[in-house]
Amino acid sequence: MNTEKIFGPPGDSPVTTLTIRRPDDWHVHLRDGDMMRAVLPFTSSQFGRAIVMPNLTPPITTVAAAQAYRDRIVAALPRGAAFTPLMTCYLTDETSADEVEAGFRDRVWVACKLYPAGATTNSSHGVTNLARIGSVLERMERIGMPVLIHCEATEPTVDIFDRESFFIENSLRTLLGRHQELRIVLEHVTTVEGVAVVRENSARMAATITPHHLVLNRTSLFQGGLRPHYYCLPVAKREHHRLALRRAAVSGDPCFFLGTDSAPHLREAKQAECCSAGIFCGPTALQTYAQVFEEEGALGRLESFASCNGPAFYRLPLNTGTITLRRRTNLGDRSLQIGSSDIAMFRGGERLAWSIDEEGDRVPQLEGRAR
Repeated sequence: MNTEKIFGPPGDSPVTTLTIRRPDDWHVHLRDGDMMRAVLPFTSSQFGRAIVMPNLTPPITTVAAAQAYRDRIVAALPRGAAFTPLMTCYLTDETSADEVEAGFRDRVWVACKLYPAGATTNSSHGVTNLARIGSVLERMERIGMPVLIHCEATEPTVDIFDRESFFIENSLRTLLGRHQELRIVLEHVTTVEGVAVVRENSARMAATITPHHLVLNRTSLFQGGLRPHYYCLPVAKREHHRLALRRAAVSGDPCFFLGTDSAPHLREAKQAECCSAGIFCGPTALQTYAQVFEEEGALGRLESFASCNGPAFYRLPLNTGTITLRRRTNLGDRSLQIGSSDIAMFRGGERLAWSIDEEGDRVPQLEGRAR
């Protein structure tokens, strides 16, 4: 990592340029069709690789479906983009261990995604009981294939703000004990308890941290009125949880790494009687991470979090090339046009302290449209 001056404690004069090894996004929703073609350039221009979530309709449950989806992503890439989509298998109660192993052996997918049924967007086909996929998890354990867990309980009696901690105590710890060699990523961690269980099991466990969970708490959802574009699952938690996430992200610990969970929805799905869960943060993710690391006096550790810790966990080489952020205040675009509708951008219309170098990385610049 190169900087004009590594940022020290608050009060030091800040760096003006920050160059890091090209990062990866270890959790992103690219969707499909027109929406995929619209949002993909934001990911492919900044990241060398991305773990692509399989919760399409229908979900990606077979090797053939994963290959076809990967082909559609590659075909939609902007000309000259150096980007590799990393595919995942959507686990269901009926998933075949042989299918999982075949896809991993042939390098079609790098991991399996475990959605508890009903936990989030397009998760109705997910796992209803961990015991039903015991043989699949045993096979994954044997071949070294990671499982990526949406760590939330779905019982209606569990408060939505307690669903992560409840799942950890009542499901995850049992799974950890039963499959002691299974490699696990706790996706988009949001709680003190989540940070703690990852650290306790860091020899085989990691967690992704989103930009929005580093800057939002549950009060943010209601400031000045209900904020549907801040609603995601897992939902933002109390302030002490947010602060724990920031400490984990900037700690330098290799078990924590970047995963944006950028999840676009059309405006009418967000501003609806029943609001869809998800935040489209891809366009401003790196700028937000840089802001957080700067505020925590840890810009010198951003490269490890964004570019090094993830590849180490997934046993992949580091990316070549770099990306540069510059201290240049800019007004972020408000939304991304798709047909007759649009997608609201996270922090759209806000003044961002950091900008991505447009010349070296071909980051798409789009006209924002306020509504």
